[in-house]
Amino acid sequence: MFKNSQIKIQPVKTQPYTDQKPGTSGLRKKVKVFQQMDYLQNFIQSIFNCLPEIQGSTLILGGDGRYYNREAIQIIIRMAAANGVAKIILGQGGIFSTPAVSHLIRKNGALGGIILSASHNPAGMDGDFGIKYNSSNGGPAPEEFTNAVYEESQDISYYKIAPIKGIPLDIPGTYTSENTEIEVIDPVNDYVELMQSLFDFDKIRALISADDFSMCFDAMHAVTGPYATRIFEEILGAAPGSVIRAECLPNFGGGHPDPNLIHAKQLVDIMFDAEETGSAPNFGAASDGDGDRNMIMGDYFFVTPSDSLAIIAANAHLIPAYKDGLKGIARSMPTSQAADRVAEKLGIPSYETPTGWKFFGNLLDDKRITLCGEESFGTGSDHVREKDGIWAVLCWLNIMAERKQSVEDIVRQHWAEYGRNYYTRHDYENIPTEAANKLFDNLQEHLGTLIGRIFNNRTVIIADNFSYHDPVDHSQTDNQGIRIIFDDGSRIIFRLSGTGTEGATLRVYIERYAKDIKEHDLDTQEALYDLIETAELVANIIGYTGRHEPSVIT
Repeated sequence: MFKNSQIKIQPVKTQPYTDQKPGTSGLRKKVKVFQQMDYLQNFIQSIFNCLPEIQGSTLILGGDGRYYNREAIQIIIRMAAANGVAKIILGQGGIFSTPAVSHLIRKNGALGGIILSASHNPAGMDGDFGIKYNSSNGGPAPEEFTNAVYEESQDISYYKIAPIKGIPLDIPGTYTSENTEIEVIDPVNDYVELMQSLFDFDKIRALISADDFSMCFDAMHAVTGPYATRIFEEILGAAPGSVIRAECLPNFGGGHPDPNLIHAKQLVDIMFDAEETGSAPNFGAASDGDGDRNMIMGDYFFVTPSDSLAIIAANAHLIPAYKDGLKGIARSMPTSQAADRVAEKLGIPSYETPTGWKFFGNLLDDKRITLCGEESFGTGSDHVREKDGIWAVLCWLNIMAERKQSVEDIVRQHWAEYGRNYYTRHDYENIPTEAANKLFDNLQEHLGTLIGRIFNNRTVIIADNFSYHDPVDHSQTDNQGIRIIFDDGSRIIFRLSGTGTEGATLRVYIERYAKDIKEHDLDTQEALYDLIETAELVANIIGYTGRHEPSVIT
């Protein structure tokens, strides 16, 4: 046991930074911003000041391994010791995926967890860094808490930090600093046990180890590398090398760890181009920087996240953890309505929430829902209070093992039964904030004039800025995205994203429903062309941003 003798702690004087307002997923800034004198310390102390139960508490601590992760952890340990935290559970090497932290908070009855990640944002010396606090239920802190943290950060005058030497992050064991116990654990073990309790590993193993089956999981040099290698290769018997880019690197290998068709190009090339390998793998998947997002693919076939949620829901009875049925399903407002059709057929409630996983937390805790998901490649259930990339992959493998069908066959049979929701998202990244705000202000100002107007033979029946009334705590959340809904159920949605660190990202979501199976083989962008045209006409994206095409299309 490594021990530090008790040292008298003297508060360190500091000055507030004006830019420490957390977004939907915590505080995200460039690494160089966090490296400013006392910047990290101010924000951590602001979190601790908003936790009256911190004395004698247990906290979970870890991150996605990005640059500055290890240095930040040592600072946070010293501050936790100075603020009276009794125990810290830390992932070996400072590593924990976001869903693993959520699970450990719940398993250990911890006060909460500090996750060091900027999720799917690029990493490295010139990349992004982030800090998110998760509450005792394992989910992202509610807006009331993050607002309180920001207010505290604007008045902070000192922080507390113990002048003690660092903890050896790479050696499992129990260490003591001041009166704080730090337990360094294998970051994967507890998560693996949870997954084994949910899925039929024997059936998945039989599928994966079959001679005629192959898979490829792209960890994108991010946090899921050790999780995927342990689960898919070591436990379930996938061929060595089935997990690619498995090493967790501080700059994510120079890539953008966002599991979509653009940034997961290496996986896409493997799944769509068999010239070198002779044949594409039967199954492909990817996860993001902190392990909470997922992308699902078959050979020469991509599954949209909206369809993935709906298909998991429709087949959940094939998975041991959900064999007794679902309580309900929730989706974020911009996510396609495919899951709603499944909920209707199952006779269970469906909920439409704002974007942000914290909005699912109340529904999960109140046992109103079992599954939930967002179009931004995030899917989850009541096993944790975060979206969970590896879990979603295991859902698909368990369903494939039971149905003995390919990814494409499963999707096409789902469309035949429920109809197809053609769906796309166009992202315009790094727009000057002023230009993005002007675009939105103009849309908001003219919403009332859109109702009743006809565009390409569709009549606008709803034009509003989405508001959500939480059925559990009755809180009201406004201005969550501009919706234009047509008489045939088609939708165009405009949102400004808060997950980047530079400028603004305009997201445009476009959806239409096709019941007739004869209409299910169109190219998505072709099927939605007239609605894409209408979105430009209504918002004047080119005029306000100068952009003639999106940065990313998913």
